[in-house]
Amino acid sequence: MHIELGLLLALMLGIGFACQWLAWRVRLPAILFLLLAGIVAGPVTGLLQPDKVMGELLFPVVSLAVAVILFEGSLTLRFHELKGIGHAVRGLVTYGAVIALGLLATAAHYIGGLGWALSFLFGALTCVTGPTVIAPMLRTVRPNARIANVLRWEGIVIDPIGALFAVLVYEAIASHREGHSLQVFLGTVACGAAVGAVAAFVHGNLLRRHWIPEYLQNFGTLAAVLLAFSVSNTIAHESGLLAVTIMGIALGNMRDVHIDDIMDFKEHLTTLLVSTLFILLAARLNWPLPDGTLLAGLLIFAVAQLVIRPLTVWISSIGSGLTWRERALVAWVAPRGIVAASVSALFAIRLEGTGMVGADRLVPLVFLMIIGTVVFQGATARPLARWLRVAEPEPRGVLVYGANGVALEIARALHAIDGLRVVVADDDWHGIRTARMEGLATFFGNPASQAADRSLDLAGIGHLMAMSTHRELNSLVSVHYREEFGREKVFRLRNLSPEESHGRVSLAGSLLAPALFAEDMTHARFDELLQAGWRIKTTRLSEAFDWSRFTEQYGSEVVPLFGVEARGELRIATGQHPLEPKAGWTVLALVPPAP
Repeated sequence: MHIELGLLLALMLGIGFACQWLAWRVRLPAILFLLLAGIVAGPVTGLLQPDKVMGELLFPVVSLAVAVILFEGSLTLRFHELKGIGHAVRGLVTYGAVIALGLLATAAHYIGGLGWALSFLFGALTCVTGPTVIAPMLRTVRPNARIANVLRWEGIVIDPIGALFAVLVYEAIASHREGHSLQVFLGTVACGAAVGAVAAFVHGNLLRRHWIPEYLQNFGTLAAVLLAFSVSNTIAHESGLLAVTIMGIALGNMRDVHIDDIMDFKEHLTTLLVSTLFILLAARLNWPLPDGTLLAGLLIFAVAQLVIRPLTVWISSIGSGLTWRERALVAWVAPRGIVAASVSALFAIRLEGTGMVGADRLVPLVFLMIIGTVVFQGATARPLARWLRVAEPEPRGVLVYGANGVALEIARALHAIDGLRVVVADDDWHGIRTARMEGLATFFGNPASQAADRSLDLAGIGHLMAMSTHRELNSLVSVHYREEFGREKVFRLRNLSPEESHGRVSLAGSLLAPALFAEDMTHARFDELLQAGWRIKTTRLSEAFDWSRFTEQYGSEVVPLFGVEARGELRIATGQHPLEPKAGWTVLALVPPAP
C-alpha cells in the first residue's frame, strides 16, 4: 500500500508520541516501545519502507538527527562533577568501560560471527548505559540511595564517553576500509576535535557576550551544531560526529555560559528526533534476520548479562565500600539506550554502503541487546532488589519545591527527623546554595523538566510539597508529580487566600493540589508568623504528654503541620484532613513565641 510522504511523516510523529506516552504511563524506557513500533511498521507489516520512501534523503536525515542526539548527550558531561561521583562510578566509566568493550567485542566475534573490526564497534556501542533508560528503571526498582547514585551517575557520565568511544572506533574502521594510513586516521580525529573545539569556543563566546538574543539562542545553537557537523565532514570525511561530540563536551564545560535553556530545547528536540528516528531505523531491519542472528543476539545478551557486566562491576568496585548485595544489583542493571541504537544504525548504513561483510548483522545484534536488557532487567530487577534486601521501603521522603525562607524552614524541620529524606528543588540559586550549605539535598532547576527526569534523585521520595512563590509553577509541578507519587501524596502551600483566589485569578480544579496545613494558611501568612518569632516545634507524644497537653502548653493557636507515626509513616495536615496526633507520634507544629 502506497502512503504519501507527508501522511507517513505525520503518522510517525503520532506513533512516536503514543510510544512516549505509553512509556510514561508504565514507567519503562520509551526506546523499547519505539523499536517495537518500528519493527511492526516495517518488517512485520511492510507499511513503512524507509529506503523506498525517503530515497537519497534517508542518509542525510539520519546523520543530522544522530549529530543532534550526540551533541545533546555530550552537553551533560561536566568535568567538575567527576570528582564527587565516587570510586565505583569512576571505575565503571574508565577502565571498567574498556574492559566491557573488550569482552563484548570478544563475544560478538566468537558468538555473533562478526569480524574483529565490527566486533569492536559492537563493543563500543553496547558498553554504554544512558540516563534515558536508567531513570525510568530506577523509579520502578527503587534501590537504596547508594545503588541509585552509582547507576544514575554511570549513565550520565558514560553516555558521552561511550559515544566518543564508538565514534573513534568507527573512524578507525572507515579509514582502514578506504585504504587510509594511520596518519590519515589521526588527521581525521584531529580535524573533528579541532572543528568541535573551535565551534564551541566561538559559539560559547557569542552566548557569553550576549551577542545572540535569548529568543534566538536555541535556533543559533542548532544551526551551529549542524554547521560544525557538515563543515567537519567536508574537511575530513567521517569526522563530523566526533566534532559535535567534542563541541558538546567543550560547550558544557565553559565557564559563565548559561546553557540551561539550550539544554531544555535540545531535550525537547531530541525527544522528537528519537521518537521518529527509532521507528524509522527499526523499520529498516530485514526480516527474517540473517541466518543465526537471532540466536547469536540472545546468546550475546545472556553472556553480557550473566558474565560480562558482573565481572566489570566486580573489578570496578573493588575498594568502593559497596556491599556484595549492592554490587550484585549494580551488576544486574545495565540497560542500553539511545546512543547504542541511533549510532549503530547510522554506522551500519555507512558500512553497508562500502560493502563490508557482516554490516547487516550489526543493527539486529544491537537492537536485540537493547530489547533484552530493557525487558529482562525491567521485569527482574525489583524482585532481585527485594531478595537482596537493598530495595528502599515504601517511599516516605519529601520533595520540597521552593527554596524561599518558608520552604527552607519546613525542609530543615523535616530533615531533622531520623530516616526521612528531604530534597529541595528550585531554580533560585541563592536559596539552593543556602540549602546546600545547611546539608540539605538539593536540585538546581525546575523539578518538572526533562533535566530533572534525568538527574533528580528521587530514591526514597514519596511526597511533593509545592511551596514556591510562583503559583502557576506550583500547580504545574503538582500535576507533573501526581503520576509519580499519586494524587494523595502531592500538596501545595497557598499563595492566595480562599477569598483572593476566586473568579478570573483562580486556577482550574484539575490544576490544584490539596492546600497544606489549613484552608486559611498562605505562604505570606506563614512567613509573617516566622518573622513574628513563631517556630516549628518537634515533639514526641506519649500517654503522659498527649496532643491536648501539647496545646495546653503552647496555646490553642498552634498550627499542626506534620505527624510521624510510630512505624515511620508521614502524615501531612491539610485543610480537608486536619491531623489527629496520637500517643507515640512525633508531631511538628508551628508554635508562638514564649511569652
